[in-house]
Amino acid sequence: MQINLGLLISGSLGAAALKYLHNVNSVDFVFTNNDSSEIIRYCEQNYIPVYIGNPRKSETDVNYFLKDKHVDYIFSINYLFLVENNILNHPKNFSINLHGSLLPKYRGRTPHVWAIINGEKETGITAHVMDENCDNGDIVGQIKINIPDLATGADILEVFSKKYIEMLDSLLVDIGKNKIQFTKQDITKATYFGKRTPDDGLVNWNWQKERIRNWIRAQAYPYPGAFTFYDEQKLIIDEVEYSEFGFTYDTPNGTILKIDKYLFVKTPNGVVKLTKIRNIDFFKFEENKKFD
Repeated sequence: MQINLGLLISGSLGAAALKYLHNVNSVDFVFTNNDSSEIIRYCEQNYIPVYIGNPRKSETDVNYFLKDKHVDYIFSINYLFLVENNILNHPKNFSINLHGSLLPKYRGRTPHVWAIINGEKETGITAHVMDENCDNGDIVGQIKINIPDLATGADILEVFSKKYIEMLDSLLVDIGKNKIQFTKQDITKATYFGKRTPDDGLVNWNWQKERIRNWIRAQAYPYPGAFTFYDEQKLIIDEVEYSEFGFTYDTPNGTILKIDKYLFVKTPNGVVKLTKIRNIDFFKFEENKKFD
C-alpha cells in the first residue's frame, strides 16, 4: 500500500532514509538544511520538491510551499530544526519523528553520545508522534540497541543507519495494515540532554577514569573529539585505556606520569593510557608535567 509522505531530514541518516523511502514508497516533498548537500542533490536529481533552510524563519514561504502538497504522514529523521504547527498539522493523519534513544530517556540532541558519556549499556530508536514539545508525543515503535564496551559515537551512528531503515519499514507495514499502536510516554521517567558543540569536548582530569574514558570514546573520530590542553595548545584524544601503572594520591590529576610510546595520565581513581591522539606530532611532552 502506497502512502503519501513528506520528509523532514538532515545529514547522513536523513539521506539514507530518503533513498529508502523514495524506492519503496511515494515521497511528495522534503524539508532539509543548507548543509545536507547529499539530500538536496538527490531531490534535484529525482524531481522531489525540497524546502531548504530553517522553516521557522518564514511561515509564509513554508505555507506557500505546502499549499498544493497533500500527504498522509510526515516522517522526521535527524532533522536539525524545530518545527511549528503549520508543518506538524499539515498531513492528513499525523507527523512521526525517529529519535535516537529509548524515550522517555534521553530527550534532546545527540542522545547516543550522551548515553555513551553516561556509561549506558543500551540505547535505541523510538518512533513517536510529534507535537509542539520536544520528543514528547506517544510512542508508535521502539528498537533497543546494545552499546558495546568499546563503542564510539560513530559506531552507534553506523548501527543507527541500518536500524532506522528497519524502523521505517516497520512503520510502513503497520500503517498499511492500520495497526499503529500508541503508547503514552511516562513523563516521570523523562530525562533531557542539550545540544553539543565541538567546544564542549574539554576533558576534566578530576573526573573518575570511567567517565573520562566514556567522554573520549563518545566523541572519537570522525566526531570533533574530546580534548585537553598542553602548553596552551589543543590536544585531541580519540582513545584511552585503563592502566595498572602506580601513582600517589596527592599527585595533581592530569599529570603525565610516564611516557613510553603512550602517555600515562593520573586521574582520581587510576591511571589512563592515551592510546590514540589525533595531532600528537605537534607536541613534545615531559613527564611530571600537568595538562593545562
